Amino acid sequence: MLAAAVFAGGALAAENAPGSMSASELANRLKRDDTAYVRAKLQGGGAPLQLQIKERHTKSSVDLVYQVLFPKERKGEAVLLRRSGSKTSGSIFTPPDNLRSIDNMKEGLFGSSLTYEDLVDDFFAWSNQAIVGSETVDRVNCQILESKPGKGERSSYGSVKSWIDMKRIVPLRVEKYSSSGALVKRIDTTRVHEDDQGQPIPATLSVRGSGSSTELAGSKIRHDITFTDRDFSPEGLKELTVPKGSD
Repeated sequence: MLAAAVFAGGALAAENAPGSMSASELANRLKRDDTAYVRAKLQGGGAPLQLQIKERHTKSSVDLVYQVLFPKERKGEAVLLRRSGSKTSGSIFTPPDNLRSIDNMKEGLFGSSLTYEDLVDDFFAWSNQAIVGSETVDRVNCQILESKPGKGERSSYGSVKSWIDMKRIVPLRVEKYSSSGALVKRIDTTRVHEDDQGQPIPATLSVRGSGSSTELAGSKIRHDITFTDRDFSPEGLKELTVPKGSD
């Protein structure tokens, strides 16, 4: 979801009226197939961090880079996450020259409640999707979309429920459950904002799980940015560059 599924969602296509949309059509509408550059503040796990985020999404893969811009003493710390099909991998860079692979995708991003798996996973792409009810969230009537991993789709979560604002096609709440049905994590959208293309997206998220909480607030997003493969490589993590066209 921010980055990957976190800042997902958008305007509803005219030919797909909410009343006629199936669960698979709704999930497909929420999937990403683009590039983006994001500035955001991460509050959780210590002092607030100002981040820049680089995203590249296709129908079968996700590439993500998170780099610390501020505070000065942590500037340049970076995380690379990749998913191709059901395979995930990642690297962590700590200046001046410490680069290591991520062994546990359940660890939190910079010590926050958002795990690497949360960021790189795309539950809207899972093969099992169902609309299981409706409920009001912040005075907005939402359809509840339940996503479950199918055969060959690996996840530590047994299911994910998303409360979707059908007028804006924006998830206002996401709950993640274990295979036994226990609630593991809840992500609430506390602010919706229009992006650079005029589409509504979740702009501020509140994440709660395992006795901790995190807020991720986006301040800028630019789509259709041109990235190179080096931007999403372990060596590229060492370069704190801003892509062209992101201003």
